[in-house]
Amino acid sequence: MADQYDDCTNAFFAAAVYLTLKHLVLTLGSRYSRLPARWYTWIFIGCDIFSLVLQAAGGGLAASADSQSTRDVGSNIMLTGIVWQVVTLLLFAALAADFFLRANWNSADQTATAKEIRQTTKFSLFLTGLVLAYLTILIRCVYRIAELAGGWGNPVMQNDAEFIILEGVMIVIAALALTALHPGLFFPQMSPQKRTAPNGILGEKDVSETESPSPDRV
Repeated sequence: MADQYDDCTNAFFAAAVYLTLKHLVLTLGSRYSRLPARWYTWIFIGCDIFSLVLQAAGGGLAASADSQSTRDVGSNIMLTGIVWQVVTLLLFAALAADFFLRANWNSADQTATAKEIRQTTKFSLFLTGLVLAYLTILIRCVYRIAELAGGWGNPVMQNDAEFIILEGVMIVIAALALTALHPGLFFPQMSPQKRTAPNGILGEKDVSETESPSPDRV
């Protein structure tokens, strides 16, 4: 039961990371992104919810099973959900890395607003916390795959030290990274009220649209 609560927590932390990329794209320049900014929320949080449903369904089936075969079916469903979550995390990382590489390669074309934001210490700390949270979420998910792949009662599942470090500690680090380096303090542009143009509030509009950017060279 505790693992199921941890799975829910992990999914919500992952959703927070997914949501942030949308606002990074809006702030630094959507022309560097392979996808429209709003798609990141719909695609990745949707995948996260699907993963959570699979894990909850599998955990419920395994917990209520009255035979080993039924318990194994539940475990396999849970394992599928976690594997799906890892695949989603890796795809997200690939798109995020692609976005930042394209933004760096075309840094000369970025608006003055985007350049100013990127040069702040707060923004660098925010990205550091975000990457740390992502890595701990990924490590925890990979551990869960190893934990469930061997079936109930396997040596990995019975190793308390590994469980504490790779399960509990990873969640604590992710929580601290997302809380201590909260975007409300370190990335206020994530709030529509903070994303302003000379003539007013932009809201969901791309910050880069306040100026005339050069064509994307990538």
